[in-house]
Amino acid sequence: MLQCGYAVVFGSRDPQASGLLPKGAEVLTHREAAKRSPIVFLAVHREHYSFLNDLTDVLVERVLVDVSNNLKLNQYPESNAEYLAQLVPGAKVVKAFNTVSAWALQSGTLDASKQVFVCGDDSKSKQMVMDISRSIGLSPLDQGSLLAAKEVESYPLQLFPMWRMPIYIALGLTVFLFIYCVITIVIFTHVNDGQDVSFRIAISIPNKVFPIVSLMLLALVYLPGIIAAILQLSRGTKYSQFPEWLDRWMLCRKQLGLVALAYAFLHAIYTLVIPIRYYVRWRTNSFIISQINNNKTSPFETVSAWRTDSYIALGILGFFFYVLLGITSLPSVSNAVNWREFRFVQSKLGYLTLVLCTGHALIFGWNKFLKASQYKWYLPPPYMISLVIPCIVLVIKLILITPCLDKAITRIRQGWERNSKSPKTAQYENGETTESKVMV
Repeated sequence: MLQCGYAVVFGSRDPQASGLLPKGAEVLTHREAAKRSPIVFLAVHREHYSFLNDLTDVLVERVLVDVSNNLKLNQYPESNAEYLAQLVPGAKVVKAFNTVSAWALQSGTLDASKQVFVCGDDSKSKQMVMDISRSIGLSPLDQGSLLAAKEVESYPLQLFPMWRMPIYIALGLTVFLFIYCVITIVIFTHVNDGQDVSFRIAISIPNKVFPIVSLMLLALVYLPGIIAAILQLSRGTKYSQFPEWLDRWMLCRKQLGLVALAYAFLHAIYTLVIPIRYYVRWRTNSFIISQINNNKTSPFETVSAWRTDSYIALGILGFFFYVLLGITSLPSVSNAVNWREFRFVQSKLGYLTLVLCTGHALIFGWNKFLKASQYKWYLPPPYMISLVIPCIVLVIKLILITPCLDKAITRIRQGWERNSKSPKTAQYENGETTESKVMV
């Protein structure tokens, strides 16, 4: 503020002992500083607000800016700003700057968020605070009256609110599938054949778990949209609230997709190291030596070549569109496209990505599901687990895009209701005038 030309006065309990003051600032007692300044920034915690009881007379008509935060959510029944307004009724309390990080102030907002949320009951006071925030390079956003202060105070205390569910789902699936693969690959082989294949825990098993989790998460991105469409079809209206769990699910679809992309990246990296693995090189050399010793050459199989090339090609294409979806979800990119373009990429290309990745898994598995040896302890191969949710999503989506259902869903989302009545029909049935019915 000093750099931007404002006269700054610090209020202190002991002005003589105050240190760490910037050059050009003046330090006075609390009362003297409040008398000198039309705008007062209260930079203390709520538990120390009691010292203001002796200053209520000099704070009348002053703009009192509350920048405080709490240690946890819902720590007090009311917001700090509302409590401050009750404590000093003559002041014009404005909540602001509590969401700006110390890093943003220290770096000059070059590498941090510039947004400042401002709320208060007096419009002129809010405007003064917003002008200050603009002058020091920040971007103010009017959040309304002081009733919004509790929500504004909650922003800095939230720890990845939209990421919790996706991360919990991803971690849960990862742990479950990892244990499942260890049981069906490592433990089963040791019990039945006496072989120690525990080394597969490092590369082979993670490279099975990562693509399975990625594909399941990608399917979970599009499953709530399908559930929502089915609910709208069954209800015959879009003006009915979704269940809370479905609302939360739909709000975190972007984060689910980005976590799925991260798992896809891990799968791609793990796949690239396969040729340099000791086990793979040993097995390849043993196979070649075995052919030489037996003077036999394995015939070239066109079907196997097609299968291998096909699932690799589908994997590459699926990963390409995966990355494209991730790039489009970035704010800097999504802000550069209109709604129709964004919807085309996230919906049409998203389903194409799901089709390609599902095809990649299907061709990889090929006819393994027909072989009894693949069912270790009667458990299905891991790749079959990855296909359950994606196949359900794609089959239901294929049904929903049939012309009759698609037309009905489109009409509902445009505002049509199955049980709605026109104003004129209601007028004759209820004996009301057209004017009164339209007003209703």
